[in-house]
Amino acid sequence: MKLNQISDNPGATKDRMRVGRGIGSGKGKTAGRGVKGQKARTGVAIKGFEGGQMPLHRRLPKRGFNNIHAADLNEVNLGRIQAAVDTGQLEAGATITVETLVAAGILARPRDGVKLLGVGELTSKLSFEVTRASKSAIEAVEKAGGSVSVVYASGVSTRGKAEAEATA
Repeated sequence: MKLNQISDNPGATKDRMRVGRGIGSGKGKTAGRGVKGQKARTGVAIKGFEGGQMPLHRRLPKRGFNNIHAADLNEVNLGRIQAAVDTGQLEAGATITVETLVAAGILARPRDGVKLLGVGELTSKLSFEVTRASKSAIEAVEKAGGSVSVVYASGVSTRGKAEAEATA
């Protein structure tokens, strides 16, 4: 056998479609693009356009609600806190607040506070001052001998509280 005699199995490869090569090819004239006009040209994407008629997505009313007063909270799991204690980012005896989490590098910025979530296992005895906490997180912290105090639970965000203190 020689190199020029090597070929693929019959049917393994398929010739590419050569469009616009005459009516006998089956893909001549419009080359599979239908008729004339903007959509027959290359690089055209008219999503939602209905020929000047008001499009359906603009005819239908808006739905839903976006609460502009909703608290923008950081979410932290207990497993992440325990990993930070194990690596020495957080002290085991200190009270853990938003400020200590930001200082330790666990959170990038304070936002409106922090919500403590119960994913992961907590073995250290820690006390938390957080904006919100899930039931499973509170149970896990108390099981480990720690405590959770929910601060700013009245709906006032930490930003609003800081602004109120600055003006007073």
